[in-house]
Amino acid sequence: MSEPSPVIAVAVDAASVERPVIDEWAREQDPPVTVVLDAVTGTGDGLGAALASYDDALVVPVRVAWLPTVERSKGSSRISELALLATPKRPATWLSRRLAALSPGRRRVLAGEPATLSELRKRFRETTGVDGDASDEADLDAFGAFVRRSAVVTLERDERAEIGNRYKVPHAVSEEILARKEFRDEIAEVAGEMGLTLAEGLEKAEECLDELVAVQSRAAVDMFYAMMEPLHSSTWQVVADQSGLARLRELNKRYALVFLPAHRSYVDTLVLGDVLARNDFPRNHVMGGNNLRIWPISDLARRAGIVFIRRSFGDDEIYKAVVQEYFAFLLAKRFNLEWYFEGGRSRTGKIRSPRYGLLRYVAQAVQAGRVDDVYLVPTSITYDRLHEVTKMAAEQSGGKKQAEGLRWLAEYARTQRNTHGGSAYVRFGKPIAIRSWLPPSDASDDDQRAALHKIAFEVAVGINQTSPLTANGLLALTLLGVRDQSLTLSQIERILEPVLAYIEARGLPGMGLERLQDPVQLGAVLTGLVRAKVVTVYDKGEEPVYAVERGQHLVAAFYRNNAIHWFVNRAIIELSVLWTSQQDTDNPWLTGWTEAKRIRDLLKFEFFFPDRDTFESELRTELDLLAPGASDASEALRGSGVLMAHRVLRSFLDAQLVVADRLAHCDPAAPVDRAALLEDCDRIGQQMLLQRRLHSPESVSRELFNSALDLKANFGLLEAAEGQSLDDLQRRRTQHLEFVTSLIERTQLIESLDAANRAEVTGVVV
Repeated sequence: MSEPSPVIAVAVDAASVERPVIDEWAREQDPPVTVVLDAVTGTGDGLGAALASYDDALVVPVRVAWLPTVERSKGSSRISELALLATPKRPATWLSRRLAALSPGRRRVLAGEPATLSELRKRFRETTGVDGDASDEADLDAFGAFVRRSAVVTLERDERAEIGNRYKVPHAVSEEILARKEFRDEIAEVAGEMGLTLAEGLEKAEECLDELVAVQSRAAVDMFYAMMEPLHSSTWQVVADQSGLARLRELNKRYALVFLPAHRSYVDTLVLGDVLARNDFPRNHVMGGNNLRIWPISDLARRAGIVFIRRSFGDDEIYKAVVQEYFAFLLAKRFNLEWYFEGGRSRTGKIRSPRYGLLRYVAQAVQAGRVDDVYLVPTSITYDRLHEVTKMAAEQSGGKKQAEGLRWLAEYARTQRNTHGGSAYVRFGKPIAIRSWLPPSDASDDDQRAALHKIAFEVAVGINQTSPLTANGLLALTLLGVRDQSLTLSQIERILEPVLAYIEARGLPGMGLERLQDPVQLGAVLTGLVRAKVVTVYDKGEEPVYAVERGQHLVAAFYRNNAIHWFVNRAIIELSVLWTSQQDTDNPWLTGWTEAKRIRDLLKFEFFFPDRDTFESELRTELDLLAPGASDASEALRGSGVLMAHRVLRSFLDAQLVVADRLAHCDPAAPVDRAALLEDCDRIGQQMLLQRRLHSPESVSRELFNSALDLKANFGLLEAAEGQSLDDLQRRRTQHLEFVTSLIERTQLIESLDAANRAEVTGVVV
């Protein structure tokens, strides 16, 4: 009868007070533990040499875990938890002795899933290309480090069964990446192209990893979020999508998730992080720009999972290779990622055009077979009120953005503590399995880019579909739609009535909209906007009247634009119906559909539209809702109850008008100076506003001018194409200006029809 294989316990980071506990555990095991070996550093430290004396054995990772004493309750302070050592972490030796005496139940020996020594040697050889049973001292140390890393990962998984997934953190990331044979081969190839040796290439790669990798620890995670909590915890009541979280939790058991929220506020990641932590998700690795690397908080932030990525990689091929490998490593280990794919906060309140750089690294990890699949999670975070919107509005008007730093952070924290923002709504769209959207890895660059664009489009659509309508947003929509006219409470109620009926008919998502149907609660919502200085009230007459506060139109537009996408198709159908009524045609639907496509094309840099067939189907639905049974366009528009084109599209069309006007005045033979043209738009836009050629101050926005200029470039209006004459370029610029002008004229007519409707239902003379 053959003797049983030896059993080796590998004690990970056992302090002096913990080692006797492990030895006692080892004596009680059946079959008995042959030997307990220490693994106390990331370098192997003799572990590899000790294992070399065994042909084969069963290796069991062991650790003493210090478990929580209390569960965190709603409203409790993370700072107090840390002071009480309620969160699991590795206490200092002197403290562990004290804890062992006071709370012996907190101390528990965890034994991870065992593996045979031969299996570990095989995995080491496959990963590094080095023989795991070699006698070379450096190779033995490398094998010992590999065994320790494997033990840590196994124990972390078992420990999370006791303490929850929110403490899942990676270990020895740089060491494992640098030890991977395929990565070293890639760096060798890149280094050769740069004229560097392998050693020099690896040295640069290690420097990039030191700059990039978030070396997480549980204590740092708790400390960072404890320090950051005052920035958001008392400002909003957070309402999370529990059904969406339940679906994601199941999905996360098999796949890594990439959370892609629309970016509204600096605290987006804190609000989302708190929601996920409370629902036992591991902390996301949050990709952030170097502009938020604020000393000394940045060091703690990195240990809490914030990854500071250069805003531009330039031609640094080694840095690109490191970022690609880091993404693949995290996704392969099923760590979740998060970034804001718009590249920055939205100044207007609606989703900005996406950036594709980081998404490319996720796609490469899937195409390379590093992971079976990754799910992208469209995420919307919608706030009732945000104090920082005022500064963003100033930036839209040409104001300079304040640089982030300690002084900025202190001011931000002070303002947040003194702000009551109402509710924040966190919702999740349908997860997108990225593999099904990707072409083969050897597809052309154009095909790869096209796939990424389609994926980003789907994410944006998913965010829009989960972004709820809010009471503040609908009030902003109402008040911005009547220019600077003040309305009584009852008049606002009557204008809102058909809007709410439309929302109900379409089954659109809403949060707190029931408050708009009760006069007392509607008055309370308006009072909140008055306190936030978004709305002004005059209460010295027979009854209070409300209007948008002077100078706050861009702020009000931000809240309206959070869910403006729900009304864009309605606005387009109104403009198309009016166009059809002005034409002599035997096929009004074909004429209207052609015009709708032209309008959609004009707005494609502002909103995310579906494919042609889906878009046509949606417009047919809107046409049925506009005014069922109407005999002509005029009757349909007058009988609709409320019209949307001027409320939804006027500011965007006005911005298009300013840019088109300035472009038509440019010399077609001279290259367009983008910065100078935008400055010109700011100046002339203000003049046109004073002349009342623009609807409201929200039309004079640097962000809207920028996207309008991007559209002109897409239309080929900035410079003559090959073979095109300068006269033809000028003619096309003039025709474009005429089209935008005609749309604004139609929008003005719809506004007058809406004013007539309001006069009938509210008694307001306009």
